[in-house]
Amino acid sequence: MEHGQETMTVVDEHGEEHVCEVIFTFESEDFGKSYVLYHILGEEVDDDEEVEIHASAFIPSEDNEDGELLPIETDEEWDMIEEMLNTFLAEDEDEE
Repeated sequence: MEHGQETMTVVDEHGEEHVCEVIFTFESEDFGKSYVLYHILGEEVDDDEEVEIHASAFIPSEDNEDGELLPIETDEEWDMIEEMLNTFLAEDEDEE
């Protein structure tokens, strides 16, 4: 996983690979981790439904190949991620 990367492949709990579009990545000094927000390409989305956004912590690898995705384990992390996402989406709307 590399900052600035646009897609990545995620293996789900069934061992199936999914190509995902990276929405954005950021680092949190509070938690000492990097995070990635993404959505799975090809997921069925109805017109009135929003795309399901997934989030993971990640450890960038030394050689800039795919890093390791980690589950987000605390409510504090989820709250911080939600805040970052809301800020990102608000900025995105301002540009339109």
